[in-house]
Amino acid sequence: MNFSFKLKRRNFLQTSLWGLASLGGLFYSGQSQEKPMSASPASWPRIKEYRLLGRTGFKVSDIAAGAIQDEGVLRAALEAGVNYIDTAEEYPGHHRVVAKAIKGRNRKSIFITTKLAVKKPNESRASFLRRARRCLEELETEYIDCLMMHMPERAETLQTPGFHQAMEELKATGRVRFVGVSNHGSFWFKDPAQTMDQVLLAAADDGRFDVFLLAYNFLQMDRGDKVLRVAHEKKIGTALMKTTPIAIYYNLKKRVEDLEREGKKVHPLYREGLKRYQAKLARAEGFIKKYNLQNPEEIKAAAIKFCLDNPHVSTVCCLARTYDEMEKFISLSGTRLSRSEQARLELYRQGCGELYCRHACGLCEPACPHQVPVNTIMRYHYYFATQAREKEAMSLYQLLPGKKAEVCQECPGYCEKACPYDVPIQGLLLLAHSTLTLS
Repeated sequence: MNFSFKLKRRNFLQTSLWGLASLGGLFYSGQSQEKPMSASPASWPRIKEYRLLGRTGFKVSDIAAGAIQDEGVLRAALEAGVNYIDTAEEYPGHHRVVAKAIKGRNRKSIFITTKLAVKKPNESRASFLRRARRCLEELETEYIDCLMMHMPERAETLQTPGFHQAMEELKATGRVRFVGVSNHGSFWFKDPAQTMDQVLLAAADDGRFDVFLLAYNFLQMDRGDKVLRVAHEKKIGTALMKTTPIAIYYNLKKRVEDLEREGKKVHPLYREGLKRYQAKLARAEGFIKKYNLQNPEEIKAAAIKFCLDNPHVSTVCCLARTYDEMEKFISLSGTRLSRSEQARLELYRQGCGELYCRHACGLCEPACPHQVPVNTIMRYHYYFATQAREKEAMSLYQLLPGKKAEVCQECPGYCEKACPYDVPIQGLLLLAHSTLTLS
């Protein structure tokens, strides 16, 4: 069964907010980092598959470590055979966590990527060199395996002279081995930026980028499939993020129930937006019960297996807060989707796909007369609803420049009309605003 279903910059994010990422986790909010492991890491399953990371020549574990903030969890993952670690300059404190976790290990056996955002078009070579050297100091390593340009919003940003001049010098001195680029959609605060695939396909044509980090999952493949195919052809390594778009249904259902119970007086357009969302939610709920899709853990596991099934994928980055979560991820290494799991994902897509605002999409944003950054707001809501990063998500939302989703209650829903996936985005935006402001 074939499962190819058919500021103004990021500077404002570079705050200590990511220090709150210890709240982060992939499965459920409310879990504690102190939760005891189900078994010692020594008895865990081990990584079963290693894949070539494009032209780097390095064989990476198919399950990789995302921005895991717990040193013990990260160290246990390494002990189990994980050898790809994703981090970034703007994740305050995370470089230090990585440094502690890799201490005493064979450095050549681990592939570390970190990321630098381009702060301004004319940022100098000296500025990038200074920032890269700080990353090296914090990571306590002699070299970075791949230094990525973090979230360029436009293809022209990929050409930033200062960045490439710095990378050439760092590579010449052995301080950086490869160069990459990450992207999961635009921030779109004033002018519409380019889509993920437009930026990454331009990066592939550029020829100077060896590894891509991109958003991809079983509900959102159109843009990613194009990138993965071209990356494979050009021997560019690929790492995935945002691979489990599952908990949106399970978490937002409770928020809708809370709003109804509070009985607050709301604007009619707000009520209509929620009504459209609730109609789709009710349909999804009936679908989930009918086809027994009520275990989110099974769907999440299948979602990761879906990504591992793609031969053009090098590795899947997983974010875990607890030993139990990490052990579950490790157990998926080397696995593939069964026919029954394929069928369950297809059923979930049919029943719940309309409730997922696609990462790295933004197709509806040009239709918004208020220039609301839909993609960014829904990403923050994803952090809150599915990754247990509640305080961070709320703080990031407050820092957004310009108009936020409160204006959506006075709008007839231009975004919904423009959405090709029939997502009730106005209702989702209103829910996001209510959730991220606790209003």
